[in-house]
Amino acid sequence: MELLSFKTPEIAHFAYLLSDGHNAALIDPRRDTQEYLKAARERGVQIRYIFETHRQEDFVMGSAFLAQQTGAQIVNGTHELFGHGDLRLEDGEHVTLGSLKLRGLHTPGHTPESMCYAIYESEGNKPAWGVFTGDTLFFGTTGRTDLTDRNKSVENAAILYDSVHSKLSGLGDTALILPAHGPGSVCGSGMASRPSSTLGVEKKENDVFTLTRQEFANRKGSEQLSRPPFFRHMEKVNLEGGIAPVNRTGTIQVVDVDTIREKNKETLVYDTREPEAYAGGHVSDSYSIWLGGLPVFGGWVADKNSEIYLITDRESDIDTAVTYLSRIGIDNVKGALAGGFGNWRKSGAPISTSGTISAQELKDDPLSFQILDVREKDEFIKGHIPGSENIFVGHLLHKLDELDFDKSRPVIVTCGVGHRAGLGVSILRRGGYKDVRNLLGGMSAWNQLNLATIQ
Repeated sequence: MELLSFKTPEIAHFAYLLSDGHNAALIDPRRDTQEYLKAARERGVQIRYIFETHRQEDFVMGSAFLAQQTGAQIVNGTHELFGHGDLRLEDGEHVTLGSLKLRGLHTPGHTPESMCYAIYESEGNKPAWGVFTGDTLFFGTTGRTDLTDRNKSVENAAILYDSVHSKLSGLGDTALILPAHGPGSVCGSGMASRPSSTLGVEKKENDVFTLTRQEFANRKGSEQLSRPPFFRHMEKVNLEGGIAPVNRTGTIQVVDVDTIREKNKETLVYDTREPEAYAGGHVSDSYSIWLGGLPVFGGWVADKNSEIYLITDRESDIDTAVTYLSRIGIDNVKGALAGGFGNWRKSGAPISTSGTISAQELKDDPLSFQILDVREKDEFIKGHIPGSENIFVGHLLHKLDELDFDKSRPVIVTCGVGHRAGLGVSILRRGGYKDVRNLLGGMSAWNQLNLATIQ
């Protein structure tokens, strides 16, 4: 037996290749499947099965495309929210992979259809060698419970508690926990950053085991997490196991400065450089979304129909940016600026700037500024700069009218370290704010200097 994990850092997603002999199974693949196929080829194994733990919300699933490429069967549960499946497992039914047995366990709570798959090395059912938990059980916590109905989040959390205790707790303390997401995922919060875990470790450290049913339901159900708008699109396309990639590597055209100037009025321009580079000079009305933030924040600004042009730091970033956007179903990238922003700078075209400020500078003169914190509400209430207002950056574009700031006075935008603040700065600039500055280092720098915060 061999287990290989694949991490997609930008969305904190894990997929797995489990093999025994010449047979393999792929669990929760993303849309771009090359990495999985390469790993299978290098190991001389054939992907026979593709397991889905649930209908993913944060990325386009690769199940259907991978099945088309390999002839593998898609395995999931009987709930209708899974959509297509070649093998629909009832709770407790199993699939054989070489000498291994993968038993399906219906574990609703995160979503109604959620399944886990326990791995057994022999005919005996205890203990399990490991379990693919999807978003049912993470390291240190569980998946969010508000996706089906925010008003039933507490009720769903109680259902999730029951699922974990009735279906997973008896698998054996040595069983490896193999989740679909890790820290940084929008599918939950509070994940532990340990590199691996077992059921025994989780029983000692995970809220779902250390709290009572009601305590857990109240805590999990009270989380205030934003729901990216592209989640709805993901749910629809993933009913059919996702959609095949549209743009191949190297196929996005590069365009000249005049094209960007012309198209900037009617399309979206994403500047994927770091926020301090954007602050020093950028194309007017472009959005600052750093490269690694595209698979999440690119979907807060654009939708599947939006036409997008890219400004990147390096030519090699173009294909990366296109791949990142494709993972959330955004395929309508029309081109990228040839030569990046350097080419714009040399052309003599107009250059806009925005400011930056350090934590120490803000601390020395706080009354001169209006402060906007664009972190999630849960982050904000744990500690923020006195006098700051909070609007999550994903909502800012549509809530500018709710921001009671004076456009004639300077605004400081902060987040964790400065990336989300960069997007916030660009949104405010488009909204008519003249003097907008990014608190570089964000709350991380502020806390490092032991400066005052309130809750």
